[in-house]
Amino acid sequence: MKHFLLLIILFNCSQIFGQIDTIAEQRPTIQPTVMVIPFAKEHQSMRNVLENDIYLRVAMTKVKEGFDNRGYSTIDFRGRLKQLSNEDAMELGNAESVKQKVIELSGADIYVETEAKVIKTSKGNSVTVIVTAYDAFSGQSLANKVGSSPKFYTENYDKLTQKAVDDLIDDFLNTLQEKFTDMLENGRTVTINIGFSEDSEMDMDSEFTDDEEFLSDLLEYWFEDNAYKGYFHIQGVTATKMMLDDVRIPVKDPKSGRNYRTTRFAALITKYLKTLDLDVVRDVQGNKIFITIQ
Repeated sequence: MKHFLLLIILFNCSQIFGQIDTIAEQRPTIQPTVMVIPFAKEHQSMRNVLENDIYLRVAMTKVKEGFDNRGYSTIDFRGRLKQLSNEDAMELGNAESVKQKVIELSGADIYVETEAKVIKTSKGNSVTVIVTAYDAFSGQSLANKVGSSPKFYTENYDKLTQKAVDDLIDDFLNTLQEKFTDMLENGRTVTINIGFSEDSEMDMDSEFTDDEEFLSDLLEYWFEDNAYKGYFHIQGVTATKMMLDDVRIPVKDPKSGRNYRTTRFAALITKYLKTLDLDVVRDVQGNKIFITIQ
C-alpha cells in the first residue's frame, strides 16, 4: 500500500513539473511592437488601396488579430494614417514616402505588409494572402508567408480571406518571433561608409598616436570596442575609404529599454573622430551610415 501511495505521489509530481515546464515554454519572450499595413505599389495611394479593397481590410484585421492573440503590442495603421493631413501626404510625394512617414509616426519595431488576391476559376473561387514582415529601422525582410484558402463555389470572399490567413498565420508568427529573438540576441545590422571630402588633407593611412598607428587601425579598434558584442565586418579599406557591410548595434537601449536608433550609433562614431581633432559630417539613411571626414 505504501509503495502504491508513493507511486501516486511521484506521478502527480511529474505532472505538476511537466505543467510548469509547459508554462515556461509558452511564456512569451520580449516581443516587438507591430503595425500591419496594406501593400501598395509605388504609384498607388495607401489610403485609396485600403478604402477600396474590403478583402484587404479583412486580411489586415485577421493578421493583426493573430498578433494580438499571441500577446504582441499592435498599432492601428488607419489611426496613424489619419495623423497625416492631406497636405502632408501631398508634400511627401509618393506612396513610399507616405509609408515611411507613417512607420516613423507609429514607433513600431516591425511592420507587416499585407496583400489579398481574389482568384476566380471554373473549379471554384479562393483567396491568396501574402504577408511580409520588415524591420522598421533597417527595412530588412524578416519573414514572409503565402496562404491560400481552399477553392469553393462561393462568393463569400470574406470567409475565404479568413481561411487564407488561418492557413499561414501560425508559421508566420513563429518565424517572425524566431528572427526577432535572434536580432535581440545578436543585434541589428547597419552598414557604414567612412570617406573623405575632396579637399581633405587626411586619409586612412594618416598616422595617429605615438605608435604611429593608421587611422584605419584606430577605427578598427573602435569598432571592436563599440559594435554590439564586438561583431563587425570590414568589406574593404582603401586610402580614401573604409566600408563596413555588417556592423551590429543593439535593438534596445540597455539602459532605457527604448529602441536604439541608428542615428545614435552614428553620433558615437562622430564623437570619437572629433577626439582625434577631425572635422566630420554624418548622414544616416535607414540602416546606412555615411561619415565624411573634412
